[in-house]
Amino acid sequence: MRAIRVQKWGGPEVLQLEAKVPIPTPGDNEVLLKVHATGVNPVDTYIRSGNYARLPSLPYSPGSDAAGVVEAVGKDVKNFKKGDRAYSVRSVSGAYAEYATSEALYTGHLAGKLSFSQGAALGVPYYTAYRALMQKGKARPGETVLIHGASGAVGMSAVQIARAQGLRVLGTAGTPEGLKLVKSLGASDVFNHREEGYIANIVAATGGEGPNIILEMLSNANLQKDLEMIKFQGRIVVIGCRGAIEINPRLLMGKESQVLGIMLAASTPDEWREMHALLEAGGETGWVQPHVGKEYKLEDVAKAHNDVINCAGACGKLVLTV
Repeated sequence: MRAIRVQKWGGPEVLQLEAKVPIPTPGDNEVLLKVHATGVNPVDTYIRSGNYARLPSLPYSPGSDAAGVVEAVGKDVKNFKKGDRAYSVRSVSGAYAEYATSEALYTGHLAGKLSFSQGAALGVPYYTAYRALMQKGKARPGETVLIHGASGAVGMSAVQIARAQGLRVLGTAGTPEGLKLVKSLGASDVFNHREEGYIANIVAATGGEGPNIILEMLSNANLQKDLEMIKFQGRIVVIGCRGAIEINPRLLMGKESQVLGIMLAASTPDEWREMHALLEAGGETGWVQPHVGKEYKLEDVAKAHNDVINCAGACGKLVLTV
């Protein structure tokens, strides 16, 4: 099969397309997918460069989010069969390939209403957003959530989940197109984070109280501002970070607020089953609508890695078609 392989840590140039990679054999609790599309996530670039807490052994195939058709299942897999449409959230063999394995626990059923490219946009973005908002942020209907970077893949997923759970959504983006997209997904108010005074406008939109919850995609730039504007006893959930930041802990004390970290891989089996139940139902009923920003051929993976980190304004999920 064709697959992208990484032989050494480095920039996008280390992503090499190989034509004769063996098709993986699923383990007892695994599913083998014939991949039609695979998602590109920022974390894929961190791992490829060698700058991540948990690194695979070299050589490896990148990627966790794949969507396609089940080709085979292990002997202990009961909830999937050959021919099922499915998507993976954590691939075992690597999703940047024509075939990929994943544990059944980290695999979901893909609704017929969604394309394979949309299925490839489900995994990390939607599951991260749900874990951050509901499992860690303990969001409740009627609360207000501020979603930084709401036009990115995780951000858009969070907007849809928050609205489906009865929350009021405030979203930030950096381009007019991104702001329009976030608004169309159900945000009540949107703010351009490149404009002066946008923090004051967010606080004003909450009647001066601040949001109950903040989903933070770039904590090294925004965490101090988040602490200043969060509501009394509010929760800030850190989803992304690219460096260090100095904060004033007195703000935590005075507001009795919380800063929470999230790592999707730390989810328990029960939490995975909870996420599957909600998001599979969302796909079937129609409120889960992944937005694919751009599609790339498998051989153009280096450009996709460059774009997912360096694009001027996030507008959806980047997907490789296989």
